[in-house]
Amino acid sequence: MTSQLTSIKPPHHSVIVVGGGQAGLSASYYLQQQGIDHLLLEKHSLTHTWRDQRWDAFSLVTPNWQCALPGYTYTDDFKGSDPHGFMKKDEINQYLAGFVQSVNAPVREGVTVQRVVPRAAGGFKVHTSQGEFSADQVIVASGGYHTPIIPRLAERLPADIQQIHSEQYRNPQALPAGNVLVVGSGQSGAQIAEDLHLAGRKVYLAVGDAPRCARFYRGKDVVDWLAQMGYYEIGVDTHPLREGVRDNTNHYVTGRDGGRDIDLRSFAREGMELLGRLEELQGDRLHFAKNLSESLDSADAVYNRINASIDKYIEEHSIVAPPGGVYLPVWAPGPERGDLALKEEGITSIIWCIGFSPDFSWVEAPVFNGRGHPGHQRGVTAQPGLYFLGLPWLYTWGSGRFSGVARDAQYLVRYIAERALESASQQRRSAAG
Repeated sequence: MTSQLTSIKPPHHSVIVVGGGQAGLSASYYLQQQGIDHLLLEKHSLTHTWRDQRWDAFSLVTPNWQCALPGYTYTDDFKGSDPHGFMKKDEINQYLAGFVQSVNAPVREGVTVQRVVPRAAGGFKVHTSQGEFSADQVIVASGGYHTPIIPRLAERLPADIQQIHSEQYRNPQALPAGNVLVVGSGQSGAQIAEDLHLAGRKVYLAVGDAPRCARFYRGKDVVDWLAQMGYYEIGVDTHPLREGVRDNTNHYVTGRDGGRDIDLRSFAREGMELLGRLEELQGDRLHFAKNLSESLDSADAVYNRINASIDKYIEEHSIVAPPGGVYLPVWAPGPERGDLALKEEGITSIIWCIGFSPDFSWVEAPVFNGRGHPGHQRGVTAQPGLYFLGLPWLYTWGSGRFSGVARDAQYLVRYIAERALESASQQRRSAAG
């Protein structure tokens, strides 16, 4: 009896897709089109991050027309009524629910993938919380935002200070009464700081090195201009920064209330207190670098450079558009503050908005660099049959977004189909030989 049980082979699939977000579902869409047997494994529930890790007032920062998931674009198959607007959280999840239904992927939810191990004879063993599977090829579509980054100094903060990461923030009312320190000014940090500021909370914002861009310029959304200029078609292999572009921080801007700029200087003029980069904690006193002016100037310089590139494009193509201009600061820091006593300032909560680090420790293949990021060419790794999908700048700016993941998924699935055909041809030749 025991020998019979141990001889049972684990369920096998041609392809196993790990991760049930927009990337994994896009892969399933094209795998179904190719008639390739596959299984999608999702640790939680499909597209759960959009429901469970976004704040209540969250909205897209890219216009709705860029929502172009395979077979389910905003303009063709969803509401389509406001292509230049910005879907709010509930609308995003409604859109994704329609996409999930449209794809109808072969999926097992609530399954944690614990190990992906290459086999000597080819293919992979996939160990999960619900047993072992095997696959000829594996697509890792779990994204690149796994472990919330919280600095070690947080361990020494007073116990009565509530600390949360940006993924846990929901609304101002969920925080204890008192003032709030937001650490980090990327997309999440700037938008959460705005959410608190608009609710009348006193906000302290530790500003990082994130750049910013205009929402609208010369009569159109900046995204529309950049799309017209071909920016979103640039591959990482032809981008001036090459793979270095993957290290760039996203520009902060918002789609809230129909879309607008985020100008931290305006917030400061209205009472938000801006600080430089957080460096150290001594007692209950936080210390900050005196680099606020430099950070604000750098963000504004990027803002103006992007607008200048649009100016140049308009001029070169003789496009009729409203006049442009250069952003001029509406506020400038005085002598910069180097420290902050939490109790004296009435700060009762801190929101860490300094990003995530990847965790692919469960993928046991020699394809990672020293920072835990996979090496790949358009998602294809040096390990035969192992692929990545849905990472920022996997190939283009839109790779990790609704706008570009379909192209990446289609490319990978075509590659997988060709590899499967080559393998089948080799097996036939071997059998005939």
